[in-house]
Amino acid sequence: MTATTSKDFALRIFYFTSACLLDSIWRAVDLLVQVELTDEYEHSPIVTADNTLTLVKKESNRENPC
Repeated sequence: MTATTSKDFALRIFYFTSACLLDSIWRAVDLLVQVELTDEYEHSPIVTADNTLTLVKKESNRENPC
């Protein structure tokens, strides 16, 4: 969760809503990946932050094919 000391209600509700939305999207992606790979859903995630960071690092280190 994003930490804020702002007293602005609109900003705080924006942070809360965006955090909930990102969490929901992350869980949906994990569910879709699990079903695609194993044809069933388990509560332990396959798509983790560590896996995602590793993939991003690999992709960013690849040479530009152009």
